[in-house]
Amino acid sequence: MRQEIFSRTELLLGKETTTAIANKRVIIFGVGGVGSWCAESLVRSGIQHLTIVDSDHVCATNINRQLMATTETVGRPKVEVLKERLLTINPAADINALQQVYCAETATSFHIETYDYVIDAIDSLDNKAMLIRHACDTPATLFASMGAALKMDPLKIDIAEFWKVKGCPLAKALRQKFKKSKQFPSKKFKCVYSEELLENKGIGTFQETTETLAEHDWHAAKVHTNGTIAHTTAIFGFMLAGLVIQDIIKR
Repeated sequence: MRQEIFSRTELLLGKETTTAIANKRVIIFGVGGVGSWCAESLVRSGIQHLTIVDSDHVCATNINRQLMATTETVGRPKVEVLKERLLTINPAADINALQQVYCAETATSFHIETYDYVIDAIDSLDNKAMLIRHACDTPATLFASMGAALKMDPLKIDIAEFWKVKGCPLAKALRQKFKKSKQFPSKKFKCVYSEELLENKGIGTFQETTETLAEHDWHAAKVHTNGTIAHTTAIFGFMLAGLVIQDIIKR
């Protein structure tokens, strides 16, 4: 069945390239509004070896934008639900679901040096900065999501090298953190971002603690829960997946 599943991809890219895609190893940190769409796009594009990392459970406020979040999956671990979905797309895929947090205590356990690609969409500024530095010290290629909250215009979503990202509070906070600590990423990496910054028009009636970092605006060290919408977070995720596939093709 694999030959049928990926026949259109092979028609577009050729057998050699689709084989190369299938052989690459990818790890995604954070499978919320951005990471979940990235994971699905990668599997549909032929990535055979994928690790997904997220400690959170699906909650009702995830449903408006996170791929695996439905009224039937609320309360279940995100990585568990997403793995089930990905395996319905390609039952032969090697999907490793880790319900864990990337942090100083767990960083080495992921062995990211064994992966070809690292996707960053995690939910802590400190841990995000740590992951970026860690990934840049390995042979893996890193692609990162910047803030996807308070965005609506798909035409303003773009890709740039991290130090050239403009108008994104999250990228600004990360750069300030690197400069303050004097610990910088050892190599350049590309990011998906948007300069657009809207304001919340509604009044929040809840405090959610399971948002992904890529969906937050950042002011100083405080995290704010901000409005998000499906098409924006999905585009961020699809663009990250596209960067991976394009990079494989170029090699």
